[in-house]
Amino acid sequence: MALSEIELARVDRALRAFMAKRRPPPHIRPELDFGTRIAGHSVEIFEIRPAWRGRRGEKMEHPVAKTTFVRRRGVWRVFWLRSDLKWHGYEPMPEVGSIDAFCELVSDDAYGCFFG
Repeated sequence: MALSEIELARVDRALRAFMAKRRPPPHIRPELDFGTRIAGHSVEIFEIRPAWRGRRGEKMEHPVAKTTFVRRRGVWRVFWLRSDLKWHGYEPMPEVGSIDAFCELVSDDAYGCFFG
């Protein structure tokens, strides 16, 4: 079962707040922007940049962070994309209690794992 309507509303609110805080100014967005995606129990944050190869105007996405809701335990598992292009648990804090805590953790990026 995917996220409930109430959970989706919480996720949407948290992601909007994250984007308002972290998204670059409008004049920079054609060169660097952020996006979010919800799939099943997972939420992903990604960068959007022009493709360095390919047709003009083509965009590419680069994942930044991912969280998955574990309903049985009521926690959000936190992941980051390592250089092997696989998701790995975020060791400093592998789980958080809310989607708001996940967004704050990613935005702070204390260890430089999400934004470098």
